[in-house]
Amino acid sequence: MTDTDAAKPSVLFVCERNAGRSQMAAGYLAQLARGTVEVRSAGLRPARRANPDVVAAMAEDGVDISAEQPKALTKEDLERAHLVVTLGSREECPVVPGRRYEDWDLEDTAGKDLAALRPVRDEIKGRVQQLLTELLPARHPDAS
Repeated sequence: MTDTDAAKPSVLFVCERNAGRSQMAAGYLAQLARGTVEVRSAGLRPARRANPDVVAAMAEDGVDISAEQPKALTKEDLERAHLVVTLGSREECPVVPGRRYEDWDLEDTAGKDLAALRPVRDEIKGRVQQLLTELLPARHPDAS
């Protein structure tokens, strides 16, 4: 990690399968932060692939997450993050002292069709926009 990278806030999004909510949140933050935030996502029990309807819902809003694959949460992921955002997995997510944790209580995306995913996607986008203004208020005043 370079000195420049060390100065960047690091956000880790964690959900159960890393196939829906955490992929959406990471996709939005990566796009909106434009390289000013290190963004990662992981799952407690990762799926084999991202939910194709989640990928389609994000594409509708101009965010391409089609290349993303679910990843298993590691201790290194947690230790590297300044902020860990859990999406429905707070009780199971390991805690590393000195890290900030937030839980976003959002509806699970598993088994939802595209129409049912849109409201979840839109709520995640709003939360990510708010998070970005908290992380980098001077750099991203237009993020909200």
